[in-house]
Amino acid sequence: MRKLLPLIGTPSGSHPGGRSALTCRYRCGDACFHEVPNTSTNEYVGDVIAGALSRRSMMRAAAVVTVAAAGAGVAGGAAAPGAHAVPSAAQEGREKTKGARGLRFAPVPPNTTDAVTVPEGYRQNVVIRWGEPILRGAPAFDPEKQSAKAQAGQFGYNCDFLALLPLRGERGRQLLVANHEYTDEVLMFRGYDAADPTREQVEIAWAAHGLSAVVVEEDRKTGKLTPVTRHHLNRRVTATTEFRLTGPAAGSDLVKTSADPTGTKVLGTLNNCSGGTTPWGTTLHGEENFNQYFANSSRATDKRYGIGTGATERKWERFDKRFDVAQEPNEVHRFGYVVEFDPYDPTSTPRKHTALGRFKHEAATVRLTHDGRPVVYSGDDERFDYFYKFVSSKRMRHGNSRWAREHNLTLLDEGTLYVAKLTGDSPAIEIDGTGKLPKDGEFDGSGEWIPLATATADGAVSHVEGMTAEEVFVFTRLAGDKVGATKMDRPEDIEPNPVTGKVYVALTNNSNRGVGSHPKADEANPRNANKHGHVLELTERWNRPESTKFAWSLFLVAGDPEDPATYFAGFPKDSVSPISCPDNVAFDDYGNLWISTDGSALGSHDGLFGVATHGERRGELKQFLTVPTGAETCGPVIQDRRVLVAVQHPGEVDGATVEKPASTWPDGPGSYVRPAVVAVWRADGRDVGV
Repeated sequence: MRKLLPLIGTPSGSHPGGRSALTCRYRCGDACFHEVPNTSTNEYVGDVIAGALSRRSMMRAAAVVTVAAAGAGVAGGAAAPGAHAVPSAAQEGREKTKGARGLRFAPVPPNTTDAVTVPEGYRQNVVIRWGEPILRGAPAFDPEKQSAKAQAGQFGYNCDFLALLPLRGERGRQLLVANHEYTDEVLMFRGYDAADPTREQVEIAWAAHGLSAVVVEEDRKTGKLTPVTRHHLNRRVTATTEFRLTGPAAGSDLVKTSADPTGTKVLGTLNNCSGGTTPWGTTLHGEENFNQYFANSSRATDKRYGIGTGATERKWERFDKRFDVAQEPNEVHRFGYVVEFDPYDPTSTPRKHTALGRFKHEAATVRLTHDGRPVVYSGDDERFDYFYKFVSSKRMRHGNSRWAREHNLTLLDEGTLYVAKLTGDSPAIEIDGTGKLPKDGEFDGSGEWIPLATATADGAVSHVEGMTAEEVFVFTRLAGDKVGATKMDRPEDIEPNPVTGKVYVALTNNSNRGVGSHPKADEANPRNANKHGHVLELTERWNRPESTKFAWSLFLVAGDPEDPATYFAGFPKDSVSPISCPDNVAFDDYGNLWISTDGSALGSHDGLFGVATHGERRGELKQFLTVPTGAETCGPVIQDRRVLVAVQHPGEVDGATVEKPASTWPDGPGSYVRPAVVAVWRADGRDVGV
């Protein structure tokens, strides 16, 4: 019987998943301990389908070859007791030849090593850390003498979404773009007083938020990546950088402030979580837990977004009135959007696209219709909230001419915003809340995309009774409530499969499922107290992303494979890695889904996992790496010869401070713990997982 590790740094069950109280305070403002913002009576989707094992999956699984688990890539790694036996060298060699193409590596066992642990035969390096200078004139990192000016020229804090983009004419170089989701002041400043931060500390935090663009160079002999400092494309975007508000809500009375009476110019971007890249060469970044930065609200619309009535954790409202809703009531309406950033033009003004709606955007991923119109998928990362898509009415223009690039920057300002509604196909009496399958042998159903509003060059039209178009785009959550969208368990990253066209939705967890007055089990969420999360597979009708109908089914229900309520697309559960709390996702060229986790409730550290989505090994899930103590796995980027992850908030364990660190990663004892980007590659130089 596998014994999983005890939770690290916090008593079991004290916080959702395995997340520490420190993470809850600084990343999302203790969102899971506040009243659930969604009090509507809409249907709810949770663990989508605990234990869902269809008859078709059972037949396929019977023919699948069992895969042995094993292998750790860091000497001295603390493996979970009994989790997986380490194989012999001969067994390990055979293991590497098995698995779906792209996933042929010996899986890393669950562990609590304070390091990035990778498979045997793979190597790694820290590409760039918090505080490393990337702009001309920026000083070397000195945490004891840090300043806002210095931080504005250095790599930001808590990197999340990553993109690696090509650079024409610069062989061996790529352009790395990273989000900086939030700051963790108790791990940034020695002697930090949370009740009385200084202006300098606050301004450093403003500069540590936002985005970084930095050119990186490959050492072809070793595979490592290193930053090219002071390259002309390197750039920092912070909480005080000027942004342009575009689309149907721009210029409306709902977004005008005393500092910006036009309602079109916003300073900064906050809490950028995951994102996406566009076919026209820009990056998209979702503003997620923006609510935690704003104080002193008393409005019902703000309550729906989780904005508090008192002071904030960071106390920014003391130093800039725009963070005080009582003084600037519309400033908060200017956050919660998808940001578009042009990394190839260091003089460009980033945009916030109101046509994609305002909510806690986890991500924004793009798929083109057959006639070249972008479709953008995005989840609202909150318990019992929804997921959305936007279908543009404008076609992408190919090429890199100024004319084409200027046109393409307007693609996300005109089109229709939709929210998802899911319906199960089994009688309610067959759903008892234990994960027991209904009589038809699987949990699945159909769905529809409900239109909320349409933006055109001549104006916008609301499809929600009682709301104007501007209100729909600014108060999108309320629009979803009104049309009866389906409640989800923290919709995180949403990614279309480039091989099959199916769309995958990561839902991290929701331990409130079925608790008290919260929604009970139904076919779409048959397992109560969802602490491990799940992944939904969505098939648009005719495989056309602009369709308004879709089918849905279970792909993965996370947790310990020995738990009968888990499911791995029908693959034998004795041959997969344990996984908990799926978060960011990405695909490789073979159509394998790569899943990074956040807050594992299995007692081991978070990690990165690859899982086959089609073929006879569909559902074969293998752990590729783990991250250090207190860290979350973000990113990720999967290339032929390299995998990149963002190691976010290492050392973020209850009680940890600069003086009492819980982690010594990445630079060892005596150094500040620093969020960073890590590259992993095969030692023999061949492609990953083949």
